Amino acid sequence: MPVVSTGEVELSYERSGSGRPLLLIMGATGTALSWGEPFLDALRQDFETIVYDNRGIGKSSRVEEPFTTAQLAQDAAGLLDALELDSAHVLGISMGGMAAQELALAQPERVRTLTLGCTYCGGEGSSLTSLEVVQRMAEARTSGDRERAIRASWEANVSAGFAADVDAYAAFHTRSLARRVAIPVIVAQVQAIAAHDTYARLPGLTTPTLVVHGTDDEIFAESNGRLVAARIPDARLEILDRVGHLFFLEAPQRSAELVREHAAVHA
Repeated sequence: MPVVSTGEVELSYERSGSGRPLLLIMGATGTALSWGEPFLDALRQDFETIVYDNRGIGKSSRVEEPFTTAQLAQDAAGLLDALELDSAHVLGISMGGMAAQELALAQPERVRTLTLGCTYCGGEGSSLTSLEVVQRMAEARTSGDRERAIRASWEANVSAGFAADVDAYAAFHTRSLARRVAIPVIVAQVQAIAAHDTYARLPGLTTPTLVVHGTDDEIFAESNGRLVAARIPDARLEILDRVGHLFFLEAPQRSAELVREHAAVHA
């Protein structure tokens, strides 16, 4: 993956496919690989997809200090600048969805359409990951047992039914080993998520917005997606039944179709 300077940091990225530019912003603990090929392949039919590693991951700049979701939004805008793109369709999931909110609020002219997946806005009625899930994943990550950590992350991020899919887990396992995320980076990401709050500002968002959330999301409960959609004027809400946090892994074709339809309607 090539690396470009975005001003504050350097980001490793990859462009593929053809068509309208689509910038994908990954969530906490994820990498550019985490989108999965089935989902990206479906998007590449209609978009030039741009995926990248967030700061602190892969060949992107190391994390030395805490950061905010607003800074992650600046990273995304800086990547668009470096690639000489005035604007793009934007898809952000989880923490990446928080950065996407900040990007659309700060620089709406850069975002043609906005798709927010499995994310959170803070404020009244929102809820972070339950203590039980947090403790389960933290214990696995700090156990020194890499296999246990990967399995715990998998089970927390997908529905129980999908977690039993041997082939899907094997692909997730391979991606996890290919590009590891250091614990200090994860800590900084968790801190950025905890401080995120766009609740009061979302009613001023003018970008055409699609919100996607799974009913079986253990990281951010379904109610968060409903709240985000309710706060954004004219947002479309799509709830995926019996689907977990990483909805694009469980339903790649349907997820790509939703992004495609949303972009086409607001072309």
